[in-house]
Amino acid sequence: MAVSATPRVSRVLFILVAALTVMETASFAGTYLLYSRHYVTTDNAQVDGDKIEINAPVSGAVDDWAGQPGAVVQPNQVVGRIQMLGSGAQPERVVKVPGQSTGTVAVDEVVDGSYVTKGAELAAAYDLSKIYVTARVEDYDIGAVQPGAMVDIHADAFPDTPVTGVVQVVQNSTAGNFTIYPPAGIADPSQPQRVDQYVPVKIALLATGGARLVPGMDVTVHIRKP
Repeated sequence: MAVSATPRVSRVLFILVAALTVMETASFAGTYLLYSRHYVTTDNAQVDGDKIEINAPVSGAVDDWAGQPGAVVQPNQVVGRIQMLGSGAQPERVVKVPGQSTGTVAVDEVVDGSYVTKGAELAAAYDLSKIYVTARVEDYDIGAVQPGAMVDIHADAFPDTPVTGVVQVVQNSTAGNFTIYPPAGIADPSQPQRVDQYVPVKIALLATGGARLVPGMDVTVHIRKP
C-alpha cells in the first residue's frame, strides 16, 4: 500500500515556516539592538513650524474665502469676510492674515457659508522655508539627547527619501501627561498608574532629499546618542 507524502510535505513546510520566523525575529532583534545602542528613536514626531493663525474677528457666516491649502498669504492680506447675523442689515467684517511673515496655508477649516464664532481658527499658515521637526522623547531617554546631535528622519509620506536634521533645542520641561494608563502589555506591572512624560525636542532640517515636507506630516526620528 502506498504511503501518502502529504504528512512529510506538511512537516517540511512547517520547518521552513518556523525557520523563516526565527530568522525574521533574529533580524528584528538585531536591528532593534543596533538602533537602541546608537540612537534614541521615537515616532511621536511631526513636521512643525511657527504657525500663523487666521482667526475669526466676529461670529457669523464666512464669505469670499480664499484661505485654501497651498495659498500663499501676506501679512494684513484680506482672505475672506464674515457676514454678521441678526435681524436687519448687518455689517461685514474682513478676515486678515496676522503676523510679520509670508506663509503658505496648510490647514483650512472653513468654506463659504460656514458659521463661525469669534476667535475660532479658520486656517493656519506656515513659512515653509523655516519648518522643523518637533519630536516628543520619553523622559527616561532624554538624557541621551543633546543639542548638536545628528538625526535620521523617516517621513511617512516619503518612505524612500532620506531626510537628515540636527537637534537644536531640548526643552527643559515635559510635554504633559500623554498616557495615564498605558495599554495592556506596555505598562510596567510594578507601576500600573505610571504617567508617561515626554520632552519636546526641536530638530532643524539639514537635507530633505527633495521631499516637500509640510507641517502636520508624521515622521519617525533616530537621534544619534553621544
